[in-house]
Amino acid sequence: MSTLTERPAAVRAWHQGGKVFVELADGRVVKFPVAANARLRGGTPDQLNRIEISPYGLHWPELDEDLSTAGLLSGRHGQHLRPRRGARRRPGGCARREALQAA
Repeated sequence: MSTLTERPAAVRAWHQGGKVFVELADGRVVKFPVAANARLRGGTPDQLNRIEISPYGLHWPELDEDLSTAGLLSGRHGQHLRPRRGARRRPGGCARREALQAA
């Protein structure tokens, strides 16, 4: 059996006051701030309330975000988005790479 299905399933989810609330089948309610998730952060209230529930977790179709129930229960509220290729790097760069190039 997958560890994703061993967790209580979400039965209801909604957005209110800058937070997402998830009611689980066992009666618990998990909540997290929208600001904690890079993809949800830019969503409108209507987009944030369009949540699809599956046996594995939540999906926001317009925002292209999926969160597993197991992840939510362990405190993970989304992935950290990586900068796009070619995106400008912070000053200083990687010290290890610079040391290797100098050798």
